[in-house]
Amino acid sequence: VQLQASGGGLVQAGGSLRLSCAASGSISSIMSMGWYRQAPGKQRELVASIIIVSGGSTNYADSVKGRFTISRDNAKNTLYLQMNSLKPEDTAVYYCGANQGTRIYWGQGTLVTVSS
Repeated sequence: VQLQASGGGLVQAGGSLRLSCAASGSISSIMSMGWYRQAPGKQRELVASIIIVSGGSTNYADSVKGRFTISRDNAKNTLYLQMNSLKPEDTAVYYCGANQGTRIYWGQGTLVTVSS
């Protein structure tokens, strides 16, 4: 599985960004996908996830609930993260991850910087 993330950038507080993650390879074996982020000096944390195999249920970190929306376009094999009302504390490198059950595949990360 190969993942290519894009869409990061510099935005003012209160602004919006949409991240994209294009998946290729053995994607039929993916059970769920998610967006993670890692701020300087902190551990990587799960931001949002979505079940792929059935139902499409989603899960969000408390810090982003009501502001971020995860979605997927099966026809394009692409995962999205719509980020609204961005805050300076959202500044981090954002990674998409694909859970295949026995391992997680990672994209290369895209930097999101929110200025105050």
